[in-house]
Amino acid sequence: MTLQSNAAPPSPGAAPYRQPAGVRQDAFGRQPSGPLAGIVVADFSRVLAGPYCTMLLADMGAAVIKVESPSGDETRAWKPPVYEDQSTYYLSINRNKRAIALDFANPDDVATAQEIAASADVVLENFKPGGLDRFGLDYASVAERHPAVVYASITGFGTAGGAALPGYDLLVQAMSGLMSLTGDPELPAYRSGVAVFDVITGLHAAVGVLSALHERSQSGRGQRIEVNLMSSALSGMVNQTGGYLLSGKVPTRMGNEHPSIYPYEPMPTADGDIVLAIGNDRQFRTLCGVLGSPALATDPRFATPPDRSLNRAGLRPILQDLLACKTAAEWFDVFTEARLPCAPINDVRGGIEFAQRLGLEPVVEVGSGDQSIPGIRNPITFSETPASYDLVPPGIDADRADIVQWLRSTKP
Repeated sequence: MTLQSNAAPPSPGAAPYRQPAGVRQDAFGRQPSGPLAGIVVADFSRVLAGPYCTMLLADMGAAVIKVESPSGDETRAWKPPVYEDQSTYYLSINRNKRAIALDFANPDDVATAQEIAASADVVLENFKPGGLDRFGLDYASVAERHPAVVYASITGFGTAGGAALPGYDLLVQAMSGLMSLTGDPELPAYRSGVAVFDVITGLHAAVGVLSALHERSQSGRGQRIEVNLMSSALSGMVNQTGGYLLSGKVPTRMGNEHPSIYPYEPMPTADGDIVLAIGNDRQFRTLCGVLGSPALATDPRFATPPDRSLNRAGLRPILQDLLACKTAAEWFDVFTEARLPCAPINDVRGGIEFAQRLGLEPVVEVGSGDQSIPGIRNPITFSETPASYDLVPPGIDADRADIVQWLRSTKP
């Protein structure tokens, strides 16, 4: 079998490793089509940020070994909703992986975990800082046996002053300031409807892993990658954190409004709201023309983006009166024809159905035959090496025999 992690890493300055043409097989005989075929990932993470990262890598062809405690990833028990009595939370972020359950209170299982880490291209973990040290699974210990390893650590608040803080997305939404920006200004702060910073951190981890693999292909050197939810949150709030740093003004909740652009929010129509996202003067002129009030675009109060933003209290009722003559669906057709940014407010089912109507094919079948389940497509499209969806999310310890056999095959 072909296993890139068993190949001698190139010496500094040597040509990068290239997988032989026509060979696209992972460590377990799977033949994925993705660009990471041949890469092995030891996944010591759980819940969301880490498993989301490793699922994306698995979709792209990596052989991911999910290492769990005997009780399993916590998300296995996060119900409802369920699919055939399994947690849909777990199922949504663990496809294309193989699983083994190891009890770190058992020296033999610790030794197995160490072998897995020493035989993989990538190790990813989200234990509390220092939590793996006593098991010989920290970066220094793994790298001593395997200098070419790419070792990624995900924490909540880093390894310095925040090392003792529990890393939950909700806590980071509160501490980072996101909740202070979310919701109606007259009501309590709200969290996002999805664990947005877990997802962003998982994406950042994936970017880091891929970058380090590229560097290793050039130099032969592995390295440690550290990402944390708090730093990802501050980076992910982009214009809000940047706006504070550059202006000194602390942003506050504005409901569905945008602090710098108007109209950029849901607007009422004859039967419900439609979202408008008018970001420049050309779009505003078009909007006014479509609404039958072209003179509004030259009104000095609304002529430029800063004018419209500062005078939104005056502009809002004018737009609402003009929009009241048609339904949201009718306006969507009119605005779309005029190439104006707008959107209906869908529920999740509506969002998936809308993507299907656009031909985005958002739903894929994971696995095959009677064992297949539906899943959301990997969002990255490769023209030559498409993502694969071969394996349904594994049960606890489902692949122990295959993983042990693979470990034996890696030994001289």
